[in-house]
Amino acid sequence: MGAEANEKSMIVFEQLELIPPILRALREEGYVNPTPIQAQAIPFVLDGRDLFGAAQTGTGKTAAFSLPILQILSEEQPEYNGREIRALILAPTRELAIQIGENIKAYSRYLNLRFAVIFGGVPQRPQVDAIRRGVDILVATPGRLQDLHQQGLVRLEYTEIVVLDEADRMLDMGFINDIKRIMALVPVQRQTLLFSATLPPEIKDLMGKFLKKPAHVEVSPVSTTVDKIAQSLYMVSRAEKRNLLYHVLSSDPFEQAIVFTRTKHGADKVARELSKRGIRAEALHGNKSQNNRQRTMGDFKAKRLKVLIATDIASRGIDVDDLSHVINYDLPDTPETYVHRIGRTGRAGASGKAISFSCEEDFDTLRDIQKHLKKNIPLFTDHPFHLDEKELIIKAQTSEKPIVNKRGDSSQRPKPNHDRNSQFTRPPKPKKKGRTPDGRFKTKKAGKPRT
Repeated sequence: MGAEANEKSMIVFEQLELIPPILRALREEGYVNPTPIQAQAIPFVLDGRDLFGAAQTGTGKTAAFSLPILQILSEEQPEYNGREIRALILAPTRELAIQIGENIKAYSRYLNLRFAVIFGGVPQRPQVDAIRRGVDILVATPGRLQDLHQQGLVRLEYTEIVVLDEADRMLDMGFINDIKRIMALVPVQRQTLLFSATLPPEIKDLMGKFLKKPAHVEVSPVSTTVDKIAQSLYMVSRAEKRNLLYHVLSSDPFEQAIVFTRTKHGADKVARELSKRGIRAEALHGNKSQNNRQRTMGDFKAKRLKVLIATDIASRGIDVDDLSHVINYDLPDTPETYVHRIGRTGRAGASGKAISFSCEEDFDTLRDIQKHLKKNIPLFTDHPFHLDEKELIIKAQTSEKPIVNKRGDSSQRPKPNHDRNSQFTRPPKPKKKGRTPDGRFKTKKAGKPRT
């Protein structure tokens, strides 16, 4: 598969039988050679086949499905009058939906096709107005699409092509039932394209339900790391992680960096701490307003912002060239997510660095990641906060594990101590009046007779 992919990546877009208007737009974007996922997927989609594509972020899969969809819709004239939604592209996050819309806009500039992008977190009126004017392609997040359909503002009975992009992330975000309801709204006779970077059992189940005799395209083993990414592991106590992050960003020259945290609250805390120390950083997560998220992403893509603190869900759709560093401030819960994170650097043949912090609570997670990679991440000890494994084990045994509170933040909270001399000892329950120590009601004792 790898040799075949390399051979196909040397071809040019003209060899994929794309129409002149699309080729002209690609030339103006500076694209000459298709990526392996594009070279393999485009012919299958143009032939009208269902397709499953296993591809990581940054492999060019958006063009792999959008280019042939644009060609199919422009060449086939619908029998009905007016514009209806003929292609539906579902994306897990608003950032990814916006990015897909930007790509479609660039590729379709010489075609008589219209598209719209809809997502939650913003007023729906402008999105509804765009749909009412008529669109051929709708890019949507599942939640907003469900809302507009329930209001009778979106019709999907003429949809010919459905794309489920980053389907694994949609499952992680709990969209599985939304996807099933949406798929029930589109015609049975359709072309379905499903893209995923990982292949859990739930994805296989979706493939069996929604894809008919699909072509399989896999440009590399699912969830493998890029060889040009220099990975390193920093052992550090949990209390020193913010100091270590400042040390790394201050001492290691970098163009731009994405720092991944486990929680939204954690991202805000890290961004505030870095800003106080003179390193401008912005947090990106689901609790931010849409305007704030778009402004932050615009600054980061334009390189006006050097450090972005992000959670995994919010980071989907971030597509930045020449990203030099990815820093795992918190290790992710799954090895596949680790591969996703570090894959945002070292793209398009460039080199990059992936730095991961590991503290006393990460032993099991780190073991799973290294088992998945089939190698140990190189340990970097030349930093002022290094703790060896024995020291971390001692810390793990003598400190409490973080408790996730209602805000989703990991915070220290002492466990109740049953030592009578401890300040955390729970006081004994007061005995109810009128009861004996064994719980029975007291009886009145015969008093001495009054004299």
